[in-house]
Amino acid sequence: MRSEVKEPDASGAALVTVAADADAAQASGRAADDVVHHARRRRFSILGGFASAVLFAAALYVLWRTVSQLDAADVRAAFSGVTGRQTCIALLLTCTSYVLLTGYDFLALRQMRLRVPYRTTALASFTSYAVSFTLGFPLVTAGTVRYWIYSAKGLRASQVATLTVIAGITFWLGMGVVLAWSLVREAGAIALLAHTRIAMNQIAGLVVFAVVAGYLVWVSIKHRAATIQGWRLELPGFRLTIGQMILGAGDVCAGAGVLYVLLPAGHGLSYETFLAIYVCACMLGIASHAPGGLGVFEATILVALSGLPGERVLGALLLFRLYYYLMPFVVALLLLGAHEVRKRLRARAWAAPP
Repeated sequence: MRSEVKEPDASGAALVTVAADADAAQASGRAADDVVHHARRRRFSILGGFASAVLFAAALYVLWRTVSQLDAADVRAAFSGVTGRQTCIALLLTCTSYVLLTGYDFLALRQMRLRVPYRTTALASFTSYAVSFTLGFPLVTAGTVRYWIYSAKGLRASQVATLTVIAGITFWLGMGVVLAWSLVREAGAIALLAHTRIAMNQIAGLVVFAVVAGYLVWVSIKHRAATIQGWRLELPGFRLTIGQMILGAGDVCAGAGVLYVLLPAGHGLSYETFLAIYVCACMLGIASHAPGGLGVFEATILVALSGLPGERVLGALLLFRLYYYLMPFVVALLLLGAHEVRKRLRARAWAAPP
């Protein structure tokens, strides 16, 4: 019997070599693309940070110029001149806004098909927003507070991150609906305050409305999901998105109402007109990355309402900060402290021998 040993095929070896070289070139190309993408993201991040810093500095300058022309005694008088009725309505609207905020987490958990008791949802939502509104950096502060509470119910960090993003979408949908409505409905009054053209305001409102409506149609046609660096985010469908719009708009209207009722009497400003001013001030505050839009929000309101007594407007803004930001922040810290004490007591009770 004769056995045959075949010599290696030179053409086959060449093909293997070419394939290996192609794989190496492809890997090298992906690495180069990653480097370019990272560099581009870094440039955009630097530009975004620079733009936010410029906006914050400009707002502080405008705020300083405006406040420096006011009389401190008049500001104190305006601060103390707020009636008990105004205070009660402002506190009631603050509570309404934060109750609606708990619905953000409720809808997000429903989208994620997770069952969490509402008392836990309310605690996590209220405390996370109260803390992030005051300290700023909501993705970090709100996400941390949420994870601290939700992790005890078995939620993973990725699920908490998904929940936070969906809640953020609810907020922006609500802002968009309110802004579009007020720009179209009160285009003339806003034009007098902002020194713009009526047609420009109406066009801007219609554009915002088109964006919101386009998003609604987009998520309604079929199931949508966004993938961010390997992280998959399933977006709510038609019914939940409608719920997000209604809930977000209600929250924005309640928050705006807190400041509106604190404004000096006889200002002659309709609530719908004020909504556009409030939403724009909030957006500029968010863009500045200042905690709670501090400085930027006040400067925008003072400039937009320059026809009103500046001392009284500033007094209303100070009370708004107290009622809508500082008081909920203190309550949130107390609730978080009580939550931690309760967890430790339960842990000790379970660890104690029978």
